[in-house]
Amino acid sequence: MPADPLHRAGNPQRSTTSPPPSGSGASAIEVRRSARRRRTVSAYREGDRTIVLIPARMSEAEEQRWVTVMLDKLAAQEKKRVPCDSELTERAARLSGQYFDGRARPTSVRWVTNQNTRWGSCTPAEGSIRLSHRLQGMPEYVVDYVLVHELAHLLVPGHGPRFWRLLEAYPRTERARGYLEGVVAADRLPHPPATRDE
Repeated sequence: MPADPLHRAGNPQRSTTSPPPSGSGASAIEVRRSARRRRTVSAYREGDRTIVLIPARMSEAEEQRWVTVMLDKLAAQEKKRVPCDSELTERAARLSGQYFDGRARPTSVRWVTNQNTRWGSCTPAEGSIRLSHRLQGMPEYVVDYVLVHELAHLLVPGHGPRFWRLLEAYPRTERARGYLEGVVAADRLPHPPATRDE
């Protein structure tokens, strides 16, 4: 059996995991150090965590600086991929077809910046769905869950048993709800006092 390329003998790696910066909306950050890596730093998302790859020789201060740089870089890349309102409408139509046999037909689906206490909202009488801009950059399955949730409100306005039965069709409901609950909990954590560099 071939050796695990991340843990070859003679090329030790140290991996550390830390919580995300508060208010970032991201999940855990894992830093992987490699003796084979000389100068390059890279980062990618793996499920609900961010992996940052750095050279083993980097100091803790350099590590922190590069983690911040790479998180900003990933966020900028993800922001470019944020779907516009027309793409959200197409996505909602696809999800309605997949989970509700096309019965939920919104007249409009759009991003809004005035929803800071809820992830999405729906006005069934108008058929309009609004998603909070805070969802931008979150994993697709989370955005899809919020869309499916609001689409279900076009069919069942309240949050009764019939509504929750509809949401059972979306297989990542519990995972997405857990992700959003984690984001809310992280926002409520006390922020450490700012330190001044002297």
